[in-house]
Amino acid sequence: MTRTNASDPLQRYNARRDFQRTPEPRGKAASGRKALGFVVQKHWASRLHYDLRLELGGVMKSWAVPKGPSLDPGDKRMAVEVEDHPVAYASFEGTIPPRQYGAGKVIVWDKGIWVPLGDPHGGLRAGNLKFELQGHKLRGRWALVRMKTGDEKKPAWLLIKERDGYARASEELDVVEAEPDSVASKAMPVPARRARQTTALVPDALPPQALKSTLPAVLSPQLAVRADAPPTGGQEDWLYEVKFDGYRLLTRIDGDHVQLITRNGHDWTHRLQPLHRALRNMHLPPGWYDGEIVVFNEAGLPDFGALQQSMENERTSRVVYYLFDLPYVGDHDLREAPLVARRAVLAHLLRETPSDEVRFSEVFEASAASVLTSACRLGLEGVIAKRKDAPYRSTRSTDWLKLKCGQRQEFVIGGFTEGKGTRAGFGALLLGLHERDGSLHHVGKVGTGFDASTLVSLHRKLVAIERRTSPFAAEVKIAGKTHWVRPSLVAEVAFADWTLSGNIRHAVFIGLREDKPAESVEKDVELPKPNDSPAPLRKPANPPVPARRPPAPSVRVTHPERVIDASTGVTKLDLVRYYETVGPLMIEHLRQRPVALMRAPAGIDGELFFQKHLPVATKMAGVVRLDPALDPGHDPWVAIATRRGLLSTAQWNVVEFHTQNAFARGFDKPNRMVFDLDPGEGVAWQQVREAAQLTRSLLDQLGLVSFLKTSGGKGLHVVVPLRRQHGWDTVKGFAQAVVQHMSDTIPQRFVARSGPKNRVGKVFVDYLRNGRGATTVSAWSARARPGMGVSVPLAWNELSELRAGDHWTVRNIEERLAIGNGPWKDYGRSARPLTTGMKLMEFRP
Repeated sequence: MTRTNASDPLQRYNARRDFQRTPEPRGKAASGRKALGFVVQKHWASRLHYDLRLELGGVMKSWAVPKGPSLDPGDKRMAVEVEDHPVAYASFEGTIPPRQYGAGKVIVWDKGIWVPLGDPHGGLRAGNLKFELQGHKLRGRWALVRMKTGDEKKPAWLLIKERDGYARASEELDVVEAEPDSVASKAMPVPARRARQTTALVPDALPPQALKSTLPAVLSPQLAVRADAPPTGGQEDWLYEVKFDGYRLLTRIDGDHVQLITRNGHDWTHRLQPLHRALRNMHLPPGWYDGEIVVFNEAGLPDFGALQQSMENERTSRVVYYLFDLPYVGDHDLREAPLVARRAVLAHLLRETPSDEVRFSEVFEASAASVLTSACRLGLEGVIAKRKDAPYRSTRSTDWLKLKCGQRQEFVIGGFTEGKGTRAGFGALLLGLHERDGSLHHVGKVGTGFDASTLVSLHRKLVAIERRTSPFAAEVKIAGKTHWVRPSLVAEVAFADWTLSGNIRHAVFIGLREDKPAESVEKDVELPKPNDSPAPLRKPANPPVPARRPPAPSVRVTHPERVIDASTGVTKLDLVRYYETVGPLMIEHLRQRPVALMRAPAGIDGELFFQKHLPVATKMAGVVRLDPALDPGHDPWVAIATRRGLLSTAQWNVVEFHTQNAFARGFDKPNRMVFDLDPGEGVAWQQVREAAQLTRSLLDQLGLVSFLKTSGGKGLHVVVPLRRQHGWDTVKGFAQAVVQHMSDTIPQRFVARSGPKNRVGKVFVDYLRNGRGATTVSAWSARARPGMGVSVPLAWNELSELRAGDHWTVRNIEERLAIGNGPWKDYGRSARPLTTGMKLMEFRP
């Protein structure tokens, strides 16, 4: 045994170990380092526990935490102080032999940098050590607090997570259960800047409806319904704000990280750098802040054209941000609190941190009619009426009403006419709106409101998206030469009125909308005038349908009360409403592809069966039969042609939609390849994420671009767009070769053979989905399994935050709708041939 030395801080450590028998490092104090390391070791001794070690004074100060750390500030975990350990112990993994002190297996469960908050030596002496962790699993602010009672030789402390953006409720995430594995092979986390203290503190007295919550990664904004007149009756129930002539903008603040997000989920942080700096300098607490950005004209009024020009020229120093709502703040969800309570908290924060660039949206103290009259006289776009007691809902709701001074809305640009005489650029824009079935209908044109520079710049954009055929559903007869364009640009247009034939009159161009996707542009839904309605516009005290649900579906639903999933209570009507909601997003993944439909007439606990063929006698709106030659000897395969087809099939008890890897036209050559990552028994979610990254890395080396989506079940799907050059057997054979290479190269992670016994502890990569007739669940399809998970497109940089393959469900999909198909926006341009990959893999079909 090692001889003891009273002046040696590692005396107790060395005295307890026989270094001829134990693989643990011999005790030796280390010289000081700038960055202080920490480690949490998972230790299977006589009882499983976790050892927290903080580097200080050349040694690792150590505590045994029986239950392990918790990210919930409400959990106070016992931490027993033990002897100091050498710094070299931080990298120790192995098994301490029987009959040795601490006998048992040890792994490095987490590691990283720790930053003392104040004097650490003084904190240890006083029994109150505060610090910040920057690890793989543990981050943010923590505290060790010594208890007043206990064994003097083994002082008892409490390890407590402090409230910040990294705190999580224990029922939401048990970090020791969710992340059980070693991080020894991972690189040391890069030291981050200290999170700054916020100067605007969250008030202690939050509304009673505030719920403890972590800060969500995404949030869809609440939207207003257009009303033809101010609400009547109960005027004291409403407040009125300016309808700003700008872009809706949500801000997510989490410590030093400030993101500026459009209503459609696009990150505009890089486009609004002056505003980003202003928000960072305000030091607001973590939260989601909702508002609108504007640019004022010379008359002091919001000017959408000026804002658009600022954005295009990347000169955004004149942008002003008006905040009007606060769905989340600190570690609380305020969405169920009344609007006036949320605004009171927001007003308090903005008073504490004044800024010229970020302002509070004030309300008018007057009757609805006088407010609207005054706004219109001032030249404002209109007024937003909001119900004072309403919660925040990530959907369009009659709790918010938009009252406009004139007719004005967004339209899809479907084409343009040539200019006459000396006019540069173009003559007029041809405008359209989408119907419920997704078709685009022509509603008129706009030829005024353009200045010279707009005519030139917009013409350049139009030429870049020209096409030969009209995007409108019906024939459009326009005098003069017409040019058609891909319907991807959205124009904001003011106009006098609608004609009886459904066209707009006296239109004036206001500007392009970059914050709204063209496929979502439909005619504004208007509420009837008060004298057309039998009762005042009020939310019923006990609505039969929650406010966040969409309106009644546009198909007749039989047995709407039938429960599809007993674990969530999702009914058939809920599912039809879900498909109506996601229809505009999902149809992009369904069009032209043969589908297999999983039906569940008695719910997902009953009999489930796939249906690829549609009997001749069965007719459903929006569902088309394909060429019988695709599957000779059977009824024809089918495809979902329109959003109405989704509803028709959902009414037919379809739960899941699966698609093949080729379009119906040109079916002999697939245009995508799919790798289904299916974890076997005992595979942690972190291993599934790593498997996806490894798959992507190999595909990158083979010259292929890959896209990611959740499966809605246990795993992930990696999807590769392909140029149509090879037949089914070649593509399937190549996919098999890729999977076999992964299995041969990393056998401890991957397996190429199916079967439960083969995949225990490994990820099975299913290449069989690339055969002719095989299918994969479509993006945005629900899954027929408990919880009703949904397959959702992802960006690769979102993978680290994903908690499971069924991260999104039918019940919580609203939070993802604003992101939509954005992560796959480059899918169509990313198709590559297999030629390079076949050469590198030495694959010969």
